[in-house]
Amino acid sequence: MVRDELLRLRARAEAEAATLAQDLEALFLASRDSNADDEHDPEGATIGFERAQLTALLAGARARIADVDDALRRVDAATYGLCERCGQPIGDERLAARPFARFCMACA
Repeated sequence: MVRDELLRLRARAEAEAATLAQDLEALFLASRDSNADDEHDPEGATIGFERAQLTALLAGARARIADVDDALRRVDAATYGLCERCGQPIGDERLAARPFARFCMACA
């Protein structure tokens, strides 16, 4: 059951990362083909801002994938749900909110 939930989380994060990577690539292509001076455009966000935002979101999605992969390794090692610092069980509420949590609330 835990493994299934982690795999669902991973699939969602992978889909999000793929979409963000496509959006970022499209933005790169659009900005390369344009000579507009968007840095001084009073009408909206700059391409640089959009690129930074997409890059940050993509990094976050990739970090979630890595966190879930680490949690899956802990499931395989039978250490999932145990705090990596103190060795005590991580609370069910914390795991429900953050299934890839590595630390209990006291150690977090």
